[in-house]
Amino acid sequence: MTEARIPGYCRVSRDGVEIFVRLTPKSSRNAIEGAEEAGDGKVHIKARVRAVPEDGKANAALEKLIAEWLKVPKADVEVVSGATSRLKGVAIRGDSKALLSKIVLAGETFTGK
Repeated sequence: MTEARIPGYCRVSRDGVEIFVRLTPKSSRNAIEGAEEAGDGKVHIKARVRAVPEDGKANAALEKLIAEWLKVPKADVEVVSGATSRLKGVAIRGDSKALLSKIVLAGETFTGK
């Protein structure tokens, strides 16, 4: 995968890829809503979960949501930064090329709704 095909909201890591997410907890639904550029120019994925931001419940719900979105085992998805923040880094373990292909393909389905 060429550098131009890597979405701005992810980067290759030693064990797979890391994606950057802006999480809204206590939502009416669980959803990945698409990519968004912040005022500082950084890009992240917008995600919503029903879970409350207490005792790691929202982070666990986000890990499950991303695993379902990318069709990877939940055990391979982990919030690695921003545990108590809305902006999070989420590591996805596995073959980086295969994961990037899944992320690009899944990203093409964003509706922005």
